[in-house]
Amino acid sequence: MTGKDELKLLGTWASPWAARVKIALHLKGLSYEYVEQDLDNKTDLLLTTNPVHKKVPVLIHNGKPIYESVVILEYIDDAYGTVGPSLLPADPYERAIARFWVDYIDHKLVIPWKVAFTANGEEEKTEGIKQMLAGALTLEGALKECSNGKPFFGGDSIGYVDIALGGLLAFLQGTEELCGTKLFDVANTPLLIAWALHRAGRCQGGAAGRRQVG
Repeated sequence: MTGKDELKLLGTWASPWAARVKIALHLKGLSYEYVEQDLDNKTDLLLTTNPVHKKVPVLIHNGKPIYESVVILEYIDDAYGTVGPSLLPADPYERAIARFWVDYIDHKLVIPWKVAFTANGEEEKTEGIKQMLAGALTLEGALKECSNGKPFFGGDSIGYVDIALGGLLAFLQGTEELCGTKLFDVANTPLLIAWALHRAGRCQGGAAGRRQVG
């Protein structure tokens, strides 16, 4: 990548949102500079590039910052439409459906997860876990419908929904260690179990060029 097309990603190693962006850059085969951030001691770079939320991820493209993981994913696809595989479907209806399910993931899995593990009492925690498990069952049905029998939400290849859920996978699967409840299991979500295995295999093959700072 030339200096005229510079990409820099601000993130933290533990951020599932930054993980989404890393997956997308990897799939596109894009080189970028990764700058690790300490959110307890925020850098001037982070504060000036994301003055509204002051959080990661931030993708800086030729000096211009873009923030919020789903916005960044769509930006990458728009800015590098001719590079690597498309992240979003070409068909407008399918694009709308993909956006719907990403929004569902962020509201019906992530929010209940936060509720469960910041809960003040056992009842609130139990309700959060219940909502997460219900969300996982709904996603199982979505995968069956969207994949048309193929390995991914995007069909034969990893797409927008796969990236959005894949970036959160380790974060969400921490549920098992924290409360003894599996988010995905063979009995209730066999397609999602297979999806996770396919995704892991696909993402291990090669990586986008990256130079780490910090």
